[in-house]
Amino acid sequence: MPGNARKKQQRKNKNRSHQKAAGEHEDENDENAGKNSVSEATVAENDNNSNKPYSIKQSELVGRYLVASRKLNAGEKIIEVAPLAIGPWAESDPICLGCHRLFEKGSKILRCVDCNWRICSENCQDLAVHRNQECIPLKEHNVAELLKTATPLESKFMYEAIFALRCLLLKKTDSEKFNLLLKMDSLNELRRTRTLLWTRNQREIVERIRNLWKFDEFSEDEIHTVCGIIEVNSFQIGQHDVHTRALYPEAFYLMHDCTPNTTHTDDPISHVLTIRLTKDLMEGETITLSYAYTLQGTLKRRQHLFDCKFFWCQCKRCSDPTEFGTNCSSLKCSKCSKGLVISTNPLDQDASWKCNHCSYEISATVIVQLLDRLFTELDGIDANSIELYEQFISKYRSTLHENHYLILSAEHSLCSLYGKIDGYLMSDLTIEQIKRKETICRHLLALVEDIEPGLSRLRGVIMYELHAPIMIEAKYRFETKQLNMSQVKRSLDEALKLLKLSARILSFEPPGSPEHEMALAASDAVSKMQS
Repeated sequence: MPGNARKKQQRKNKNRSHQKAAGEHEDENDENAGKNSVSEATVAENDNNSNKPYSIKQSELVGRYLVASRKLNAGEKIIEVAPLAIGPWAESDPICLGCHRLFEKGSKILRCVDCNWRICSENCQDLAVHRNQECIPLKEHNVAELLKTATPLESKFMYEAIFALRCLLLKKTDSEKFNLLLKMDSLNELRRTRTLLWTRNQREIVERIRNLWKFDEFSEDEIHTVCGIIEVNSFQIGQHDVHTRALYPEAFYLMHDCTPNTTHTDDPISHVLTIRLTKDLMEGETITLSYAYTLQGTLKRRQHLFDCKFFWCQCKRCSDPTEFGTNCSSLKCSKCSKGLVISTNPLDQDASWKCNHCSYEISATVIVQLLDRLFTELDGIDANSIELYEQFISKYRSTLHENHYLILSAEHSLCSLYGKIDGYLMSDLTIEQIKRKETICRHLLALVEDIEPGLSRLRGVIMYELHAPIMIEAKYRFETKQLNMSQVKRSLDEALKLLKLSARILSFEPPGSPEHEMALAASDAVSKMQS
């Protein structure tokens, strides 16, 4: 995901990119001070984008961001750009430097004939992303010899450093791309105050590239700047076993919001990024993208954004203790059993939590400890175990609100597991299990309508999962004389509507992705139902 931090300490820096959050206020003395409205933006950049669906705006408070240049419709393509640079994840496991895929366990070890780094096929050594960038420099500096003797952890840092090196090498091979990269903010002054992060980058990336790999033509400041640009602005991309990040022009201007109005996909081969609207926008409205997982509570979502993207989000969702009435973070009161325990100030990570019905109050520290413990338990569940996910939901039903994000996470897994795994295929399910799948899908869909509305990928997937139990249950109830033909038709009409919208939403996904396959299946089902 792209970075989204705001530089609080450089109010006068006019070259900031998209590192801003909706509603965030810049105050050198208090990062949680009030909020500004992006409508205060007063400066528009020309940037030769008069024919584009967006305009670049700038203000002293939020830096640069994108707004609709005209009325825009849901599904409309806003940005489509190729990456400026791509490379491995942070602390990545060894991957092919050509296609960025993980090596299959036990697969034959092949190496690039020039730089001697491992590749997954002979064709991968000739891919431009490797051949035209780091291959010959790595050969000239004999870096592969260091990789042979590296520990597993050292190897992870070496792969991470490859991305930084690729960016740095653009200075020599493609100055235009390098200058575009430099438009992105590195937040060096802010990141320098993060001692652990800065020291880690100095030791594992800067000194590795300059001293161990002998690329001393790049200064320490240059390498730190590139590290910051990657951390703040990169998108995590790729399908399946592809472990890579990428930096894109234009897209780095996008403002963050925890209830975004765009979604993005990348082509599995070219990694061209496409950003589309999920809802209609009027001229002048801000175009936003979420850099956090939307099915997550405010406390954890904001902490992730601060830790990884260097800002405290203060968007409308984060500012509302009930998250638009969804209660995705709310706990059930253990004292009165009637009220809900919510944050007294969701924009303060240390604020206490209090029951909205009685006097019960609990510290944020205890809340974090509880959430960490439950997340660890949930994360440890076998990804294909319907029984264990159901047990988790049942176990914490009296502790967590039914819409709590940990419950939603378990239900999200169940949504796709019912009907998809051995012993639980649609033909194997009892009518009770069919109804359970339908209940879960309807619950998730209702929540997603509030936190990820419009033509979002998540809505499309859930709609596809929901159509099958509706149809099967209608058939069962008709055969058992619980429904008449008119009632069955209403159920089938609902399923048809879900399939049509699912097919539309998921058709935007790249060919070869699971979501695109769903779109094809949905379209096929629509054709069969209509005929």
